[in-house]
Amino acid sequence: MENNKAQTNNRIEVVQPNGLPAWKRVFDFLVLLVTSPVWLPIAVCVALAIKIGSRGPILFQQERVGYRGRIFTCFKFRTMKPNAATDTHRMHVKDLIQSSAPMTKLDARKDDRLIPGGNWIRAAGLDELPQILNILRGEMSIVGPRPCISYEYDLFEPWQKSRCDAPPGLTGLWQVSGKNRTTFEQMIRLDIDYSRRMSLWLDTCIVARTAPAILRQVSDLIAAKRSPKGGARVAPAADSSNSATSVTAQVSTQKVLL
Repeated sequence: MENNKAQTNNRIEVVQPNGLPAWKRVFDFLVLLVTSPVWLPIAVCVALAIKIGSRGPILFQQERVGYRGRIFTCFKFRTMKPNAATDTHRMHVKDLIQSSAPMTKLDARKDDRLIPGGNWIRAAGLDELPQILNILRGEMSIVGPRPCISYEYDLFEPWQKSRCDAPPGLTGLWQVSGKNRTTFEQMIRLDIDYSRRMSLWLDTCIVARTAPAILRQVSDLIAAKRSPKGGARVAPAADSSNSATSVTAQVSTQKVLL
């Protein structure tokens, strides 16, 4: 088979040198072009807010695990203070992977590591806008699983690593299916389901559902701020005995809707 072609589910697709289907790259560039009047001024405003409100660089760079396990440098707007401790996040991730608890972020509670307004930037997903650079470089896509950190990837079981069979994205099936309300296992299964069903139609549906998903995240943050305990309100996690049934039902629902 030629280098610029790949066979997937008994059909042949034209692929780019980085292994991505050609239709996905075209879709990414079209979405970025059409939406540039929206995201470009927002990105400029966020960059200015970070520069004015906090000492340190505007961008944060971190190695992430991408398509088929490739390591790449992921760009984000910096929302934490310089030299913020990372051990807390490492332990938090390990606890989430080994439990059936909803994947709430550390900043769902008060997090002193964040810069002023950092929690709002993160809740709206604006900290991920610089990943557009990763998309232009062919390291990410508009739609795909969240790119994980190396120490997360090292904790995955072999079958869970197949979530990397799809390129990482700014938004994805997991992100519009509950995100922080889901468990780690649900996230993995949704990501794997996407990697197996990746298509132009599915990407279009996920992009259309992204804005409402972001509004839900912001609404959750507002509810958490109003809560006397200052904690995030999330749906209760499924019991471990019913976890597999719950995940299967959720993925089946996605197949019907998308």
